Amino acid sequence: MTSQPKPLPKFDNEAQERAFWETHNSSDFVDWTAAKKVSLRNLKPTTKTISLRLPQHLLDDIKTAANSRDVPYQSLIKVWLQEKLHTL
Repeated sequence: MTSQPKPLPKFDNEAQERAFWETHNSSDFVDWTAAKKVSLRNLKPTTKTISLRLPQHLLDDIKTAANSRDVPYQSLIKVWLQEKLHTL
């Protein structure tokens, strides 16, 4: 970047900031050549608890499959859902 970055405007709330960044390029406001790489090793994605009604026989089959793999059945369901999403 050859010129000084523009000063960032002040935002009253997150919605204003979001609207601003939807129409502006960060390279006009940040000198990315001075950026440093960081490692966030302990960062875990947030999770949301949901309620899912399954037929008992399906849940039993999932638990059997999870037991044969020696993993918790809820973890196996998450893996299967993620795999399915990647094949769409």
